[in-house]
Amino acid sequence: MEYKKNDLLTVTIEDMGHDGEGIGKVDGYTVFVKDTVIGDKVQAKIMKAKKNYGYARLVEIMEPSKDRVEPRCAYARQCGGCQIQALSYEKQLAYKQQKIENNLIRIGGFQKEEIPMQPIIGMEDPYHYRNKAQFPVGCDKEGHLIAGFYAGRTHSIISNRKCYLGVEVNEQILNLVLAHMEAYDIPAYDEMTGKGLVRHVLIRYGFQSKEIMVCLVVNGGYIPEAEELIARLCKIPGMTSISLNINREKTNVILGRKGKLLWGKEYITDTIGPIAYQISPQSFYQVNPVQTQKLYEKALEYAGLEGNETVWDLYCGIGTISLFLAQKAKQVYGVEIVPAAIEDAKRNATLNHITNAEFFVGKAEEVLPEKYEKEGIYADVIVVDPPRKGCEESVLATMVKMQPKRIVYVSCDSATLARDLKYLRGEGYEVKKVQGVDQFPHTVHVETVCLLSKLHEAKHHVNVTMDMDEMDLTSAESKATYEEIKKYVAVHNDGMKVSNLYIAQVQAKYGIIERENYNLPKSEDTKHPQCPKEKEDAIVDALRFFRMI
Repeated sequence: MEYKKNDLLTVTIEDMGHDGEGIGKVDGYTVFVKDTVIGDKVQAKIMKAKKNYGYARLVEIMEPSKDRVEPRCAYARQCGGCQIQALSYEKQLAYKQQKIENNLIRIGGFQKEEIPMQPIIGMEDPYHYRNKAQFPVGCDKEGHLIAGFYAGRTHSIISNRKCYLGVEVNEQILNLVLAHMEAYDIPAYDEMTGKGLVRHVLIRYGFQSKEIMVCLVVNGGYIPEAEELIARLCKIPGMTSISLNINREKTNVILGRKGKLLWGKEYITDTIGPIAYQISPQSFYQVNPVQTQKLYEKALEYAGLEGNETVWDLYCGIGTISLFLAQKAKQVYGVEIVPAAIEDAKRNATLNHITNAEFFVGKAEEVLPEKYEKEGIYADVIVVDPPRKGCEESVLATMVKMQPKRIVYVSCDSATLARDLKYLRGEGYEVKKVQGVDQFPHTVHVETVCLLSKLHEAKHHVNVTMDMDEMDLTSAESKATYEEIKKYVAVHNDGMKVSNLYIAQVQAKYGIIERENYNLPKSEDTKHPQCPKEKEDAIVDALRFFRMI
């Protein structure tokens, strides 16, 4: 049956998409409905209709899912930061476990029965777990100062000083900062005009140390009556660092390049297990320390270290996993592209009196081959924790050349994880364990850690027969066109334009090969431009939206 805009449908939600939107089918027609959860029976109004799928607005929940719960946060639906807070936590964990498994089947080429899935590790209390929060500051329609979060895919601030994912002291700090701004008529930054002073309030909290950092991101070099604000903030137990971050650029990037310490230390210190870390406003540090400890302990367990191993930690950040591994390894080498992160890693190694960890600045795909091929530094174990886009193929190829006994892959995106596991399996590695860890309760995101072991006889080619019907792909998943992908990217990325070539390159990374002439040069001398990272991220977002990955 063909549907059109404004048609009313009754649909039962069977799955959830990349952004937490509900997915259901009516007579084979796929419908995406925001603000629904698995098991809801709803009436929805089609707002945008395609031939085989459509996007609909929730009109009425006719029969709520048995797993639907009342969100603690009154702004959950508006904000979009907690996409699935209306789903019971038990069901959230089941959904994330299934999400990992589905990606391994659809993208990784696994058979269901050969996936060594372990039960997902959840939280006892899935609230107030974030040790970092960045609150934009602005004004409402009446001109009153507000702070909160951006509504999904917008820069419209939802006024909310009490987030149930952040630590409770955040609200007290925001109240003091905004009261100070009101008392001295300090203006909030206006993105449209580029005028005003205070842009964001960044707060970091040490779960073990109880130390607190407050950093005001400002469109200038000072804050009026700073001494009075400092005095008020210092009354909060645990206050350790108060600073300014100077960002005069007209940009969506939150932090500028320069900082100024107003009071206390330039960093706070916190621990994950036995390892201490110094954390500055700019430092990358996992936002859920409770689950991070479980994740790292699992990675250390999978590494199987006995004290004589040489370990490489790729994409090492500030050395969080490297220093965990150094407790039981003979030598650890860490690689990270951000120089400031490597400086943090070296400082953290010194802080913990760890002498068997060495860190290199650079791209993993460049440093690893150089150290292996030119200097002969090998690896017994390799640990990778790449960004959302996964590992560069050159990194995977060098890993295979080094022939480590074990590879531990930590991933924040099970889709790119599945793609990379497919490559490694084809080069003689067997996936021994797959473990989900819920780092981000009430969101659709999930961390995964995998253990791979080298087979005694490498099988360099694996033939997989895939039945599209058995995969239960919707028409939207298999038939989204280049033009539809281009339109999605443009609408959700301020008019960004992407070419057919770029779309094809990104699709190829996920095992989607549609048009050979877009991916192969016409002659050996022809060079194709490579898709820039920001455009790749936008295309990946579109592919997820259309359920192609």
